[in-house]
Amino acid sequence: MTSPEIKNPPTSLFKKLKFLGPGFILSASIVGSGELIATTVLGAKGGYITFWVILVSCLVKVAIQLEFGKNAIITGKPLMTSFSSLPGPKNWAVWSTFLLTLFKILQLGGMIGGAAIALSMLLPQVSPIILAFILGAVTSLLIYKNYYSIVERTSMFMVVGFTVFTLASVIALSYSPFGFTFSDVASGLTFSLPSDLIFVAIGAFGITGVASDEIIAYTYWCLEKGYAKYAGENDGSEEWKSRANGWIKIMYLDAIVAMVIYTVVTAAFYLLGASILYGNQDIPTGNQLIETLANIYTQTLGENARLAYISGAFFVLFSSVFATLAYWTRLFPDIFGELGWIAYDDLKTRKTWVAILAWVLPILWAIAFAFVELPAFMVLSGGVIGSVLLLLVVYAAIQFRIKNSTLNLASGFLTTILFWLSVISIGLVSIYGIVKLF
Repeated sequence: MTSPEIKNPPTSLFKKLKFLGPGFILSASIVGSGELIATTVLGAKGGYITFWVILVSCLVKVAIQLEFGKNAIITGKPLMTSFSSLPGPKNWAVWSTFLLTLFKILQLGGMIGGAAIALSMLLPQVSPIILAFILGAVTSLLIYKNYYSIVERTSMFMVVGFTVFTLASVIALSYSPFGFTFSDVASGLTFSLPSDLIFVAIGAFGITGVASDEIIAYTYWCLEKGYAKYAGENDGSEEWKSRANGWIKIMYLDAIVAMVIYTVVTAAFYLLGASILYGNQDIPTGNQLIETLANIYTQTLGENARLAYISGAFFVLFSSVFATLAYWTRLFPDIFGELGWIAYDDLKTRKTWVAILAWVLPILWAIAFAFVELPAFMVLSGGVIGSVLLLLVVYAAIQFRIKNSTLNLASGFLTTILFWLSVISIGLVSIYGIVKLF
């Protein structure tokens, strides 16, 4: 008997577009701290010379993301089930993901702190630390009450608006003393990496584009979008292979469209930081981060753009915090279930843990910001940890590809070449950065 949830994939482009979504949820998360903080800080410190790091970071990781998405559709299971079956000691990949994600609490503290600093510039009478706890409570309430769809649409609207504003600022840059030339951009494509920029570059590589977190999160969004459910359980039939192949190709389209969007935005942020902040030797630090980054806009679009920038910065950072909490409240119960701590298959138990984590995690993030109060450093430190987690992600992607290769779904010579280029590029950059750093 055929399940009523099974659907044949659409064939026309217009109908395919209706099933896009997981990649755009990632875009709402990606166009956040990585672009607003890590990318501009790297541009401010390195000028144009490290522009290639940003482009490579955005372009090479998508093939790994596609492999994770394909595995989710084929198995129909949450990611930790696949991680628990990776070669090696039992659950080593599950434990590694758990511990490395815990270390990234510092990064999330920087993200929620950045949003609080932006909001405090609109409400100067309230301390950024107090605002961080208030934002944490608001985020918790939105996740706990399951208002995700409303907030997602609002956040996406603000991200799109801020993206348009950023691109307008790049265009305006050409009419200012800070305008850049083609030779400036070309100088950033020579694959040079000065030793004093390694920490910032590796942090930016780990957090910009589709970072390790987003690659992992993508599997949960693919499942919730329904790609695996529509394909149905693998019964070995040609009908299932045809459906799965079609839904995997739609997932490919989703990821590639999103990649184009966040690559353009990331490049824009970098060029603005390199042209304005590097030229002024004005490097963002501490609680002055958002104020310093506001110079990108005031010096290209005038002082009247300051309020628009601060408002946009707040919603970009807040939407990123929100999307991360939505992801973590899915990841941790999956981890707990795989380690045998909770009955993950019981929906009531899973919802209870989502509610608990929705309140506990933002409090921890706000506390981290209250103690450190250096959002740029906090975000970049998370990027370095993300680069370590990325090595695990790459290893898992290789195993998924080997395991699923016999099905020969949505594969070909081009996808194979792109996949191994991604593996080699990510591996070399991550290992090189980690060795140089320590």
